[in-house]
Amino acid sequence: MLRRLLLSTLLVAPLASVGADDLFVTYEPAGKAQGKHIVLLAGDEEYRSEEAMPQLGKILSQRHGFKCTVLFSAEADGTINPDKGDSLTHPAALDSADAIIMLIRFRRWNEEALAKFEAAVNRGVPIIALRTSTHAFAGIPQDSKYAAWNWNNAGGWGRQILGETWVSHWGKHKFEATRAVVESANDGDALLRGVADVFGTTDVYEAAPPADAKILLRGQVLSGMTPDSPPANSKKKTAAKVEQSLNEPMMPVAWTRSVKNQAGGENKVLCTTMGSATDLTNEGLRRFLVNGVYWGLGLDVPAQADVTLVGEYQPTAYGFKGYQKGVKVSTHVLH
Repeated sequence: MLRRLLLSTLLVAPLASVGADDLFVTYEPAGKAQGKHIVLLAGDEEYRSEEAMPQLGKILSQRHGFKCTVLFSAEADGTINPDKGDSLTHPAALDSADAIIMLIRFRRWNEEALAKFEAAVNRGVPIIALRTSTHAFAGIPQDSKYAAWNWNNAGGWGRQILGETWVSHWGKHKFEATRAVVESANDGDALLRGVADVFGTTDVYEAAPPADAKILLRGQVLSGMTPDSPPANSKKKTAAKVEQSLNEPMMPVAWTRSVKNQAGGENKVLCTTMGSATDLTNEGLRRFLVNGVYWGLGLDVPAQADVTLVGEYQPTAYGFKGYQKGVKVSTHVLH
């Protein structure tokens, strides 16, 4: 169900440019309601979060009974624009968030949106962060209290909260896909229930989460872009200039941790460096993320969570400037 915005809820547009189009979408729970509100943040230039987050919101609402609100980077008339890094539509939705799912990159929201995001984190809401969320913020002015969140400020918010920031493409971008391999020491973790055959055409990121992180999946760099591609056998230098095999050891691609926030509470964090819109065509990854919501909220993780796609889902291939032009937020309403 789409809701109309008043000027007070619009992030960056002045009064004269406020249009009648909707700027966020809410999916009401189907079946037995869980009584929890999940807020999904879409805003990256490359991995089509504007397509991935609505589908994930539909799955969580229609298959699992969560109320889901998806916020976007958009123009004042409701046209989605992932390049609009200063935009987060309707940040007030974060006031009632019980959990946050995010796929954002290099955002520079205004103080109102940043403050609402901070307040949600400080309430201790669980955070499920995908792909480029490790480098979520850039260009926040240096005189802002949130300047320390910029990714190039000692790793910024990503390193502080998720446990890692942007380092490098470990696999060859657009040529070497990822097969996720369960960390054997943690194969009994509830997050992995029903999870199998996780694959994504995005490449493995170089990542070194801190010692307090529980690694659940490692990324096997493949020599091609299909699930049956053999593992790559080349070597590469890490950020520390140490040469090692791409797959010995494999880089972490999913981990959890518990992080103390500025209010003194704690946030349960699930981070995965997978998660483009195309990656979500993989059933195993979708189930892993849905399991993460249950885990984050302290609910029993299903033995085999239903992650059937809702409606048509043919995601756009990732790439800069590759988003579908002229698409309105209202396109994602569930009929």
